[in-house]
Amino acid sequence: MKFSERMGLRAVRAAAQVDSMDDALRNRLWNVLSQSCWRMPRKYDELTYQQDLLEICHDLWNDHFKTPIDTIPRSSSHAVAQLRNHFFGCESSEAYDFLEFVVTNRAYSYIRGELIAECNRVLEEELSGYRFISGRLAPISTRQEVDAIERAIAETAEVFPHAAEHLRTAIGLLAQKPAPDLRNSIKESISAVESLCVAVTGKDKATLPDALKMMYTEAELHGALRVAFEKLYAYTSDDDGIRHGLLKEGRLELEDATFMLVACSAFVSYVTAKHARKGNQPKR
Repeated sequence: MKFSERMGLRAVRAAAQVDSMDDALRNRLWNVLSQSCWRMPRKYDELTYQQDLLEICHDLWNDHFKTPIDTIPRSSSHAVAQLRNHFFGCESSEAYDFLEFVVTNRAYSYIRGELIAECNRVLEEELSGYRFISGRLAPISTRQEVDAIERAIAETAEVFPHAAEHLRTAIGLLAQKPAPDLRNSIKESISAVESLCVAVTGKDKATLPDALKMMYTEAELHGALRVAFEKLYAYTSDDDGIRHGLLKEGRLELEDATFMLVACSAFVSYVTAKHARKGNQPKR
C-alpha cells in the first residue's frame, strides 16, 4: 500500500474488478505480455524470438481475431503496435479473452508457468475477480481458492485421473464465455468427489452416499465430515436438485458454483492425502 493510501489521502480499491478493468490493471497486464512475449528474452536468439512472434500473430489473426493472415504487418514492431491498440481499445471482457489466448498459446508453452504466475500476481494485486487456473481464466479471486483447486488437480492427476478431469471440466464451465455454465460446473464438482470415493472404495456402482459410508475404513473419514458431504450431495440431487434438471438456472449464483468447486477440491485433496497415508492404491 502506498503512503497516500495508508494516510487516507487516496482512496483504496476495496471491491474486486469483475465487469471492468481499470487503467492500472490493464497497464500492468500489458506490461507482463510486453516483457515476456513482445520483447526478446536474453536467453533466446533473434531467430527464435521472431519465429515465436510470427506464430502467435498467425494464431491471433486466424483463430482469435478471425481476420486474413495476409494483413499481419511484416514488421514485428508494427505487429506489436497493432496488438497494443487492440488491447487498450477493447472492452475488459475482450482484453481478458486476448490475455488468455496469448498466455495459453503454443508459441509460449516454454514460459507458460512464468506467464501465469506473473499474470496471477498482477490480477491479485490489482483486485481482479479472475485468476488463471489450469490455463483458464476463472472467476476465482483469492490465492487460497486457486491453491486449493490446483492442489487437488495435481494430487489426483496420476492416482485418481477421473476426479481430476471432473475438476478441470468444472473450471472450464465456470470460465465459459460469454456466460458460465453454473449448473453443470456444480455437477462436475460433486462428480469429482463421487468419482474419487468410488475409486477409493472400488464400488463402481455405488452412489456417493453409499461410497461415503465405506470411507471410514478406506480413508479414515470422520463421521461428521461424511454426514456433511452427504448433505452437500443431497443439495445437488434432491427432487428439486441439479441432477434432476429441475433447479432453474436463475436460482443459481456464481458464488454457488465457486463454493462447490473450492469445497469439493478441498475434500478431494483431504481424502487423497488420507488414502495415501495408509499406503493404499485405488481399487479396480
